[in-house]
Amino acid sequence: MLTIENILEATGGSAAFAGVPAFSGISIDSRTTKEEDIFLALKGENHDGHNFVRQALDKCSGVIVNRDALCADGSIAGLRIADCESPKTVILVPDTLKALHAVASFLRTRFEGHVIGVVGSNGKTTTKELSASVLGKNMKVLKTEGNLNNHIGMPLCISRLMSGTGAMVLEMGTNRPGDVAELCSIAAPDTAIITNIGYEHLEGFGSLEKVRESELEVLSHVKRVIVNADDSFLMDGVKARFGGQIISFGIEGESGADVFAEGIAYSDRKTLFTLCTKNGSVPIESRLPGLFNIYNSLAAAALGAALGIPINEIKAGLESFEGVSLRFKVQNIGGIILLNDVYNANPSSMDVSLNEMARLMAASQKGRSIAVLGDMLELGGFGIEAHKDIGRKLRAMHVDMLIAVGSLMMHAAEEFGSGAVCVDSSTEAAAMLSEVAREGDIVLVKGSRGMRMEKVFESAVKGGEVNAV
Repeated sequence: MLTIENILEATGGSAAFAGVPAFSGISIDSRTTKEEDIFLALKGENHDGHNFVRQALDKCSGVIVNRDALCADGSIAGLRIADCESPKTVILVPDTLKALHAVASFLRTRFEGHVIGVVGSNGKTTTKELSASVLGKNMKVLKTEGNLNNHIGMPLCISRLMSGTGAMVLEMGTNRPGDVAELCSIAAPDTAIITNIGYEHLEGFGSLEKVRESELEVLSHVKRVIVNADDSFLMDGVKARFGGQIISFGIEGESGADVFAEGIAYSDRKTLFTLCTKNGSVPIESRLPGLFNIYNSLAAAALGAALGIPINEIKAGLESFEGVSLRFKVQNIGGIILLNDVYNANPSSMDVSLNEMARLMAASQKGRSIAVLGDMLELGGFGIEAHKDIGRKLRAMHVDMLIAVGSLMMHAAEEFGSGAVCVDSSTEAAAMLSEVAREGDIVLVKGSRGMRMEKVFESAVKGGEVNAV
C-alpha cells in the first residue's frame, strides 16, 4: 500500500528521483533495512539518519530525506544518487518525522478494518500479542512489534500495512500527558483496550490521577472501550468520561464484568480457568503464569467477543500464545525455580510480581525465597518511598533474602533488614546469586530496563540447564 504517489500526497513532498514505485514499509535503521523498504532519515539528539543514507541505499529501494540534505550535484552525504547501480527513489520533505506521521495517518484513513489501541500502565505488550493471536485466527492482523509503541515505532508499524489486513492492534505508550492523544491522532483507533492504571513514569506525570488522565486520552477517539472492571479507579474514570460502548472484563465476575474468568487453578506448566462470555463459556489452558496474565487474556478475549470471533477461535488464540520475551516466565534452572521478569519495573508491576512469588512460595515446601530486585526508575520524588514499600512487603511475605541492586533499592534493603545484601550492578547481583542459590529455592529477578537485570538471568542460564516449569 506504500507507493511513491501515496507518500507524496501524504507529505506534500517531491520526488528528486523516481526509481522503485512501491515499498513494503518504512525503515529508520540502515543496519536492518531490507531491499523492499524505503529508508527514512530521522534526525535525533544523538544521531542523524542522513549520515547513513549511503549504507541504507546499498540495501533498500529508496530514501525519504529532508530537502536541505540533497546537494546541488544530486548527492546526499557524499553519495550521487544517479551513480547508484540500480534505480533508487529519493523523496524530499520539509521534516522527516512529520512525514512519518503523515504517511501513517494517510494509510490509516484508507484502511477499512478494525483499529485497536492498547493502553494502560502494565500488561500492554502481552495484551497486544494475545489480542493479535485471537484475531489472527479469523483475519490477517498487523501489530506493533515488541514494545515499539511511541511516536516513531507505532507509525513505522502502520507503514507496513498491506491489502487484505483485517485489523491493526497498536500498543500505545505514554511517558507524559499528551502522548496517547498524539498517537491516537495518527492511528484513529475505533476500539481501545485499557489494561489498568498504576504507578508508571511518575517523574513525567506527578500523580496517579495524572496517569489516569493521560491513559484516558484515548477515550475521545474511540467508539468502544474494553476495560478492567476490577480496577475501580480506572472504571470510575471511564464511566465519568465515556459515552460509547463499554465492555468490561474481570475475575470471577464479582464486579459484574461482561467477560470473566472463574474456576482458576494452576498446574506445573499451565494456568487453567473457565472463560465466561455472553455467548457461552469455554475452558482455557493458558501457557502464561500468574493471575495478571489472566487479566491480559480476558482483555484479548473481550476484544474477540466484541468483534464477533467465535468462542472456540478465541480459545485457540489464547492457548496458542507462549508469552513475550523477558516478561514474567517461570523456569527451572538447575533445580532452582527462577521467576524471570527482567524487562521493566514500576511499583504496580513489582507488586504484581511479588504477589505471584508469594503464591509460588505458599505452594512450595522445598527451599528458600530470594528476591533479586533492581531500581525502579523514572519515579521522581516518589522513588525513595516506593522502594521502602517494596522492602516492607518483602519482610511481610517472609522472603528469606533480598539482593538489592542500585542506590534506590538500597532503601528497600534498609526496610527489609537482616537478610538483605546491597550491590551496585546486575553483574554483581548475578555473582552473589550464584554463591547463595541452591536447589529448591524460588528466585524472583526484576527491575527497570536501565538496570539490565537480564544479566542475572543470563548468568543463571550458564550455570544450569534450563527447563520450562
